[in-house]
Amino acid sequence: MKLTALIMAGGRGERFWPKSRKNMPKQFLSLTDDGKTMIQLTVERILPIVDIEDIYISTNKDYKSLVIKQLPELPVKNIICEPVGKNTAPCIGLGAVHISEKYDDAVMIVLPSDHLIKYNSMFISTIKDSCSIAESGENLVTIGITPDFPETGYGYIKFNPEVTDSSTGRAFCVDKFVEKPNLETAKEYLASEQYLWNSGMFVWKTSSILKNIENYMPETYTGLMKIKAVLRTEKYDEILTKEFLNFKSESIDYGIMEKSKKIYIIPGTFGWDDVGSWLAVERITKTNEFGNAVKGNIITVNTKNSIIQGTDKLIAAVGLENIIVVDTTDATLICSKDSAADIKKVLENLKICNRNEYI
Repeated sequence: MKLTALIMAGGRGERFWPKSRKNMPKQFLSLTDDGKTMIQLTVERILPIVDIEDIYISTNKDYKSLVIKQLPELPVKNIICEPVGKNTAPCIGLGAVHISEKYDDAVMIVLPSDHLIKYNSMFISTIKDSCSIAESGENLVTIGITPDFPETGYGYIKFNPEVTDSSTGRAFCVDKFVEKPNLETAKEYLASEQYLWNSGMFVWKTSSILKNIENYMPETYTGLMKIKAVLRTEKYDEILTKEFLNFKSESIDYGIMEKSKKIYIIPGTFGWDDVGSWLAVERITKTNEFGNAVKGNIITVNTKNSIIQGTDKLIAAVGLENIIVVDTTDATLICSKDSAADIKKVLENLKICNRNEYI
């Protein structure tokens, strides 16, 4: 069966402010030493098993030009522009509609555009196993990340270690999806060895996910079918906007995965990082002998375990510890590592004050 991929690239990356902005969100930035942007790395990662003609990018209509510029080999018709963000369930449903218009049925690999993978060959092996399970029936497959510390910033998935998929033996039946835990609960999850981090990566046939949307999100399914009826016609934009605005904003986890019956999870051990905040920089780049992750024209004195990101302007840091400094042409962030999750509150204040030029 044909392998296809849907890469979700509509997010704003607000916790990476001030570099991630409304007109240049995180997935279009380069955060690694190779100079490639996150969306470029995501496409490159899946190319060993999916042809470029079968890779689709779902994004905000405002980012279409960025996708074209950064992925010039991708067919423009494969850029699916959402008129407004409605969370992952409508996004994935719309992607499935586009793919099913090209192929009667196909395996659909769903990937976020802003994750980093250290071991690509292991990642591809896991994806291949997921595709085999998805193709063998109406199975919905998700990839969970084996946790190595009690993270409170991720959702978790509980699996049954006694029940596996017979075709590979690597996939387990899902018991339940759980929200981000507190620290004590996260420690319990880690100790039990029955919970994996929810990576947001999925594999299924287009027919399987559309059938589940029909069963559990019937109103969304009806709208998707109206959109499918006008694909490649002059009415497409009009009907897409009309129907999409009426969709309930809902995650695929809540809308489908928590309710469906045939769900499997494969543990992933391929060096995954969701690059959720500036704290990820010291995990994905080299730190110096003082534990500092620095980029740009930087001088440090008695500064330890800090993240300092600049450009040509000299930044001198003296006597700092566990601090984040990010300097751009028009804004500078200074933040303790402990408060990295609160960077989004800066944007909330900017919106309140109508200082939209900094968002």
